[in-house]
Amino acid sequence: MTTRRNVLQTVLGGWALTGGGLGSQLARAALPQGALDSAVMERLPGKQPLIKRSYRPPNFESPLSYFEDAITPNDRFFVRWHLMGIAEVDPREWRLSIGGDAASKPFELTLEQLKNDFDPVEVVAVCQCSGNRRGLSDPHVPGVEWGYGAMGNARWKGARLKDILARAGLSKETVEIAFDGADRPALDVTPDFIKSLPAWKALDENTIVAYEMNGEPLPHHNGYPARLVVPGWTATYWMKQVVSIQALSKPLSNFWMAGAYRVPKGKFAFADRFVSQENETTTPITEIVVNSIITSHTDGARVTRGQPLTLKGIAWDSGAGIRRVDVSRDGGRSWEAADLGTDLGRFSFRPWQTTLTPTETGPLVLMARAMNRQGSTQVSELIFNNPGYHNNVIQAVALTVV
Repeated sequence: MTTRRNVLQTVLGGWALTGGGLGSQLARAALPQGALDSAVMERLPGKQPLIKRSYRPPNFESPLSYFEDAITPNDRFFVRWHLMGIAEVDPREWRLSIGGDAASKPFELTLEQLKNDFDPVEVVAVCQCSGNRRGLSDPHVPGVEWGYGAMGNARWKGARLKDILARAGLSKETVEIAFDGADRPALDVTPDFIKSLPAWKALDENTIVAYEMNGEPLPHHNGYPARLVVPGWTATYWMKQVVSIQALSKPLSNFWMAGAYRVPKGKFAFADRFVSQENETTTPITEIVVNSIITSHTDGARVTRGQPLTLKGIAWDSGAGIRRVDVSRDGGRSWEAADLGTDLGRFSFRPWQTTLTPTETGPLVLMARAMNRQGSTQVSELIFNNPGYHNNVIQAVALTVV
């Protein structure tokens, strides 16, 4: 059976023998065989075919071809749920409860009140699963074996969370803001998926409760009728089908905060720290690391010698903004700058492209490396962690020139 691993090892073999560049290092990155064997393209209601990673709960990723444009269409957007009991919400009956021990004026909102009682705002932002690319970890780790497509970029419209919280009368003792959705576990022993944000992040002007995605109501599988949007942070905080917002005077201590979505302390250089949830050894995952992918070509593609080849892709980070994308055609020995496309905002995918002409037949290893405006760049070696988070290893695409 031909797999990504076979292709990379064959085409990059020459680099390994000569000790050439990053190619020999990146040849190890491959999805486990079980993930390859079980991956099928399937349609969920309202969606184009997506790559199935699990049925219950539904976890489906977007193929690379769906990232041709900076904005990911709703019907091509990835799907991620933690619990199997996904509610079919009647928008007429939906209510958003705002309260908590640190709120002096608890209240409820209908969907119409959410839309009409607060100034609407829009933000273009990447929603990326914390475990995106987990399946490429070496050694492999437990969890949904995502490839490159557990993410998407959309134009989100909604109400600023800080405006909603202002009506609740937050006390000065407020430490965190907790969120619960309408989804429920199939078994009583499974902990409900409840997450929190530090108060300062909840009050950021870019954090919103969204009810539209790319100019349309949120799709059912992406959180209809309303969800939290936390630009720059990974999607574990982007609560879908949100029904409860609670202001807390003490840190939330459930499984999903104290046990899950954590990384070893000091492993990553976070600018945004979640201090109230840190302990001696671990810290919550927060911001998205700088990253990029090649979208125009995939492993094993054949290109023609002497014919111009246009290489395209996208780059993104936590909101510092993309400064440049460099491309290598020699396994990482040398790099040249690509052209950046339209800037849709600092939280958005940034398109890039470059044109090159292969002059010799045989293997051609192409790589892309993004840098943001703070000087952070992608890594050549995986920063390993047991949950498989923050994989921003430089991508290698192995082509054959004929």
